[in-house]
Parts: sequence; C-alpha cells; structure tokens
Amino acid sequence: MDQQAIIVKGAIQAWQTQVDRSTQFINSLSEDQLLKEIAPGKNRGVYLVGHLCAVHDALPEILGLGNKNHPDWEHIFLKSPDKSIEKIPAVTELKEAWTAIHRRLQDGFAKMTPGDWFSRHMSMSDEDFAKDPARNKFSVLLNRTSHLAYHFGQLRLLK
Repeated sequence: MDQQAIIVKGAIQAWQTQVDRSTQFINSLSEDQLLKEIAPGKNRGVYLVGHLCAVHDALPEILGLGNKNHPDWEHIFLKSPDKSIEKIPAVTELKEAWTAIHRRLQDGFAKMTPGDWFSRHMSMSDEDFAKDPARNKFSVLLNRTSHLAYHFGQLRLLK
C-alpha cells in the first residue's frame, strides 16, 4: 500500500470512528433528551443532529458522489438558527436519516480511489483548485471529521 493510500485509509477510519461514536450516543438518547438545550439559551440536541445530518447529506454533492437526499434541510439546519422554524423533522426521522446518510457515505467512500481524494471537490472551480490544490476532497473529509467531533462534544452535554 502506498503512502497516499495509507493516509486516506487513516482519515476514513478517523471519520468512521467519529460517526460510530456519535451514532451510538445519539441512539442512546431519548426524544426528551434530544429536545433539551445543550446549555441554557443554546441549541437543542435535535437541532445539532439535524445540523450534522444536513452537513453530511451535502457530502455526496461536494465529493461528486450524487445529490442530497434532504435538500430542504439546508434551510432548516444550516441557514436558520434553532427554534426559528416551527416545524422541523421528528427525532425518529432524523435518527433514520442519520443512519441512511452515513451508510450512503460509507458506500461512496469505498468506491473512491486514494487519487480521487486528492482531486478537486465540486464546490470550487478548476481555476481555484489550480491555485490551491490542498483544497481537495481529502481536506473536506478532514474538515467534516473535525466538525463532527466538535458537535459530538456538545451533544455529550445532554447526559
């Protein structure tokens, strides 16, 4: 295995570790727990789960693996603050979507070669990529892994 493949494998394993830990924790929380605020005046757990679902649902588009399954969640969980939208998806719907989104990503990641990870992601132009090739699909994976770990830490405050 060449060094590029080893680096990609390690990053995917780090991603999957964060997904697995988060999945186990989210599934252990009751609906009542997820409807609580992380801290007084802060986001609710349900909003953070929805936020992560929306961010991860966008990954197939960014990585060139397909379209979002829940494009309407962008407005609810990425462009609007918690409690500003009356009707959000139910906890059970979010938990089911969480599982489906991550299964889809796992399948998509398995189809990518190490070289694919170092190519341009779909949110940037060829010209911008030529100027900064470090802004690639691999950097998106690293960023989203850190983002997940950050919000997982917030969710832990619910217990």
